[in-house]
Amino acid sequence: MHYPFWDQPIGYGVLMAIIAVFHVFVSHFAIGGGLYLVVNEQQARRDGDMDRLAFLEQLSKFFAMVTLVAGALTGVGIWFVIGLLAPAATEALIHNYVWGWATEWTFFVVEIAAAMLYFYGWKRLTAKAHLTLGWIYFGAAWLSLVVINGILTFMLTPGRWLETGDFWQGFFNPTYWPSLVLRTGVCIMLAGLYALLVASRLEAGDFKARIVRQAAGWAVVGLVVTALAQAWYWKAIPVAVTAKALESMPTPLRAIVLSLWLAAALGAGVLALVILAPRRFGTLAALGFMALGMAWFGAFEWSRESLRKPYILTGYMYGNGAEVAETARYQRDGFLPQITYRTGDDGADLFRHACRSCHTLDGYKALKPALAGADRAYILALIQGAHLLRGNMPPFLGTPKEAELIADHLYQRTDHRPLADIHKVDGLALGRRAYDLRCGKCHAVGTASDKAKSLAGQSAEDLSGMLDMAASLGEGMPAYTGDAAERKALVAYLQTLGQGGKP
Repeated sequence: MHYPFWDQPIGYGVLMAIIAVFHVFVSHFAIGGGLYLVVNEQQARRDGDMDRLAFLEQLSKFFAMVTLVAGALTGVGIWFVIGLLAPAATEALIHNYVWGWATEWTFFVVEIAAAMLYFYGWKRLTAKAHLTLGWIYFGAAWLSLVVINGILTFMLTPGRWLETGDFWQGFFNPTYWPSLVLRTGVCIMLAGLYALLVASRLEAGDFKARIVRQAAGWAVVGLVVTALAQAWYWKAIPVAVTAKALESMPTPLRAIVLSLWLAAALGAGVLALVILAPRRFGTLAALGFMALGMAWFGAFEWSRESLRKPYILTGYMYGNGAEVAETARYQRDGFLPQITYRTGDDGADLFRHACRSCHTLDGYKALKPALAGADRAYILALIQGAHLLRGNMPPFLGTPKEAELIADHLYQRTDHRPLADIHKVDGLALGRRAYDLRCGKCHAVGTASDKAKSLAGQSAEDLSGMLDMAASLGEGMPAYTGDAAERKALVAYLQTLGQGGKP
């Protein structure tokens, strides 16, 4: 509320994902790749394997370019973006974990220096000194993960920190250890995938087959560790968090299922195409594995981020930056007095600060198509009952007058013609549109909140009467305000649902 609002057309979730998923994909390789290089160098020097040392030197060049350039730039990019997207949450993290960040940055400086010296030291340092640098690099890189992991997991499961404010109780929170094991497994897996990419360009022969099999082994071992730790991770998340999310939000469930399929595809692909046919392993296949790995990591991170809703810092701050502890003040005084930088358009300012962190008008999670055909009274009811809708949204904490200002802002920007005119449909097709608009915001068909069974045996008159008293059927239920054509079509559609018909 106290920061200027960065209003841009791309949804915040999409913008953050574009930068963050790529960064974590690179940063985890920066850890696992360091371990891969030093372990294999140690074995190659022990065995006098000069071909393998030459391959590792080639890999270290690729490693240095990716981690020092792409990793560092995207890391700075994340700080830039989160400071604009969620300044209040960024401020809270810095205030609570300033020494954690400082420690991580110290490890990062050591990591960067060691990586550069390691790359340039292949022909300038003794074997012992070069290996020592490699181990220093890996140790610093992994310790940076140890620190960052505490802050990342804190955002989802702050544990007893909410009551005590204790640094260590927030840091070693319920998901800290399973997440650390999971991310370490990811580091090992990505080390294998990146090594496969470099190995795919080797000349066909026995040496290539040996390197490919060995790198594939790292990928498979890392994937197994990751899969086991992921199961542990989900069990460590408080049941209240997962149950609420899975009940009212399709995103985390879809992301979890997708991550499982992607992991299975990645594992099967590595075993089938790499271990069984290493001499035919080419760059396109390696790039395919990299794409699968990034997609898997993206699905996991998306599910983790989605589970936090309606919070950005669970139990402490809602996704729009409103602190939970300030709820009474917001409800008493409103949002507007807390907005330091105002434009003069109160409805627009309220929409930006209360809703815009998740929703756009035309882009990501767009409200214009979602509210097409809605009247002002219905939009107002949705705002006032936001915490009851699918999507696990935060409650609207402003005053009733402010809710009306947002409703006016949205109503003026949406198509409020009759649904039949907007979509050029009638009959059951119109009924389904009416259901999606008037009912599906809470009771989506096929979800945990589906009420279709309760409609069994209801006559058209019964269902029409139910619409008349909709506002009294449950907390936050809006009154039915659709026109006569929409009502008739909706009643027919509800009868179809009650009879077990497919929508």
